[in-house]
Amino acid sequence: MFMDWLADHLAVLMFLALTGIMFIGFPVAFVLGGVALGFAVLGMYFDVFRPAQLGSLIPRIWGQAVQNQVLIAVPMFVFMGTILERSGVADALLKALQVLTRRIPGGLAMSVTIMGTIMAASTGIVGASVIMLTLIALPTMLAAGYNKELSVGTIASAGTLGILIPPSIMLVIIGDLMTISVGTLFVACLIPGLLMSGVFLLYQTVLATARPHLAPPLHADVGPQGSVELLKLVLRSFLPPAFLIGVVLGSIFAGFATPTEAGGAGVAGALLLAWWNKRLSWRMMRDVIDSSALTNGLVFFIIFGATLFSFVFRALGGDDLVVEILAAMGLKDGWSILIFVMVLVFIMGFFFDWLEICLIVLPIFAPILRQLDFEPHLATNKEFMVWFIALVAVNMQTAFLTPPFGFALFYMKGIVPPSITMQHIYRGIIPFVALQLIALIGLIIWPDIALWLPRTFGYLD
Repeated sequence: MFMDWLADHLAVLMFLALTGIMFIGFPVAFVLGGVALGFAVLGMYFDVFRPAQLGSLIPRIWGQAVQNQVLIAVPMFVFMGTILERSGVADALLKALQVLTRRIPGGLAMSVTIMGTIMAASTGIVGASVIMLTLIALPTMLAAGYNKELSVGTIASAGTLGILIPPSIMLVIIGDLMTISVGTLFVACLIPGLLMSGVFLLYQTVLATARPHLAPPLHADVGPQGSVELLKLVLRSFLPPAFLIGVVLGSIFAGFATPTEAGGAGVAGALLLAWWNKRLSWRMMRDVIDSSALTNGLVFFIIFGATLFSFVFRALGGDDLVVEILAAMGLKDGWSILIFVMVLVFIMGFFFDWLEICLIVLPIFAPILRQLDFEPHLATNKEFMVWFIALVAVNMQTAFLTPPFGFALFYMKGIVPPSITMQHIYRGIIPFVALQLIALIGLIIWPDIALWLPRTFGYLD
């Protein structure tokens, strides 16, 4: 009897084994693939998985990842973000923003958030954005007398906007995983991303007004005083990122290029900016290539492992088992299951990276939710999937900030001065995680936040 129960619940044990081994600290890519192969062998032993099914694994990986034209955009955007980090564009942009916001309460914190928004629209690489903002902005904020928690919270939250605002690598991977146009997802997540940035700015302004000792105003004599010098500073600082955003997002939204092609154009634009700033050299290129290759290798290795995991999980009856578990919990209607998935994604964000969550949760729950009714809020199945992915993307942004394994926090901790402890970082991100959850609730209540632009420009026809 026990052996029969075990055979029927291999998919549950597979998920639990994956979770437990990840907590031990083994590399995610090896864990995903290793657990999948191990449970495939167990499935053969219990006669619920046929050996012939293993023969389709390699063609599946080859077709979904190696030959996938959409995923070419991933190394392009990684390469572009790494070049931009080393080109000096970000440093000049922050200095200009400081001057423009010097008379506004919390102006320096707002400058960091605005800069994170601009860099997100240029690269979409969270790790590069967090490291770059920490190196450039944190010394300035501390020197200006800013509260440590507010400083690190502002930088970490601004750096994670790249996961939501297009061109986001996460949206590229999710679009391919869910077979939805990446361009449609870019358009759908643009307003939620800008709204998130606006919520951060509003919080910083209110906090600085109510408690000015946490965010002292900058001196009025910071930066150029004359109108001509100020105009020159703004043009020198804003034109390069505006040029890059125009090349990448403009070509996608105008229909001139696919996200893959726009990624290549963005690399060319980033190289041009590096040359313009006299930073382009063979040594810089070697560093950029090494860093980009390591990042891309990690991303694609995880994709390979997750492909194996999802294939074996579904072959062992994982989809049917999830439906039974949801029914046993009393979750039968679409809204209750959707809330359950959102809570699950948020909790998993405490322990796993966004890529792991996407590649594990979406293939399991998206087919189930796709069949449920969400009327009258959503008219078509395609509208639901676009809205659902936007919800997941907003929710996934918290995964970078929530302890104990928030990756943005680890990026930051590696380069902050000794005076900034992990406790400062953890306390600093709490208000921003709360703001992200408020934005998520707003997007659940008002789906048009994500769907208005795609509907307006015919992406959902």
